[in-house]
Amino acid sequence: MGSLEKKLFVEKAKKGDDEAFFILMSTHKEQLYRIAFSYMKNEADSLEAIQEVTYRAFKGIRKVKQSDYFSTWLVKIMINYCKDEWIKRKREPNIQWKMEEAYTVDNDLQMEVQEAISSLGDPYQTVIQLRYMEDFKIKDIASVMDSPENTVKTWLTKGLKKLRLYWEEKGGKDHV
Repeated sequence: MGSLEKKLFVEKAKKGDDEAFFILMSTHKEQLYRIAFSYMKNEADSLEAIQEVTYRAFKGIRKVKQSDYFSTWLVKIMINYCKDEWIKRKREPNIQWKMEEAYTVDNDLQMEVQEAISSLGDPYQTVIQLRYMEDFKIKDIASVMDSPENTVKTWLTKGLKKLRLYWEEKGGKDHV
């Protein structure tokens, strides 16, 4: 979906066009799932996150001031939801978080990378996830995180250093 086309769908959705909203959410579902999975670590919770974020976006679509920033706005909702769930679940001792994905040789490195990124904690996890996994620009990350671009750049640099240290401690210099 092109930029102009997306703007038109956002404007229609803001005016109450349910079909336009559905199309917008459909074009973002894979990205939202990847972000949710990076925090939630399992399919069921990631799908629940998408459902909740879709609901929140539907209720708040009229708050989008500039159509260009719909994607950024949506990702921000997802990240905030995931962070809230992490906090909530840390307080509930009976909930076990685990990887549901079956082990295969193909997904071994991907799981290692996600584990490494998750170990960084925020803000580094979010910045690296958005920049390198979702291909966001620095200015868009700054918008999602309500932070200046220079702060995002600093977090990115520090996060990458932490990631490098993580791999070196695991003896995996070849991953860096």
